[in-house]
Amino acid sequence: MELKDQVVLVTGSSRGLGAAIAKAFGREGSRVIVNYFQNEEKAQQVVDSIGKDHAMAIKADVRNQSDIETLFKLAKNHFGENITTVVNNALVNFQFDATNRKTAETITWDEYQVQLEGSVKASLHTVQAAINDMEQREFGRFINIGTNLFQNPVVAYHDYNTSKAALLGFTRSMAKELGAKGITVNMVSGGLLKQTDASSKTSAEVFTMIRDSTPLQKVTSPEDVADAVLFFASPWSRAVTGQNLVVDGGLVMD
Repeated sequence: MELKDQVVLVTGSSRGLGAAIAKAFGREGSRVIVNYFQNEEKAQQVVDSIGKDHAMAIKADVRNQSDIETLFKLAKNHFGENITTVVNNALVNFQFDATNRKTAETITWDEYQVQLEGSVKASLHTVQAAINDMEQREFGRFINIGTNLFQNPVVAYHDYNTSKAALLGFTRSMAKELGAKGITVNMVSGGLLKQTDASSKTSAEVFTMIRDSTPLQKVTSPEDVADAVLFFASPWSRAVTGQNLVVDGGLVMD
């Protein structure tokens, strides 16, 4: 299915990487659901930038199954078609703050639980809400947002890194089961992005270090990652599933 024919849900897309992904799909003519949890104003700004004929904002807590089921119904009523493509991007209550991060001595299981629910539980909800419609169409795309930190934890963000490693296991397990239904499940893993709300507490010195250590000699932007997400939604990736594409300028080579 061409990008222009897809109905795309991007979770957590009122800001940062999610907003860049939503706008990238909008640029290609997709119809886009801009999901938000707290900031309706920013979500509406993303909708306005895409165009109201091709985008709508829906509030939903990705950790709440009922919220997600309602979102899918609202999207179908609005666009007249089921969601074909899901980007699981939402990030729950996390800052990339290397100075004030929780250490092995101070982190709690509850903090792990928050990130696991934001990554794996939320992705399970979108898969289960979409699977029947995608199977009937014999087409579906899931793109989960990961991180290069679970392969090279240069900063030990214990809860975040672990949740994204778990999300890769989820990605590959779902790819195995859903492939026969015409549904692909892949992951795109960026590095530390310059700059989003989540990376706003990262110092200029850290970004300089990343740039100098990266073969492409640049810090990856949200737009760089967004374009890679488009690949996994496009017909060009029709024979690709269960993969993790690292988009960080070559900093981590897998």
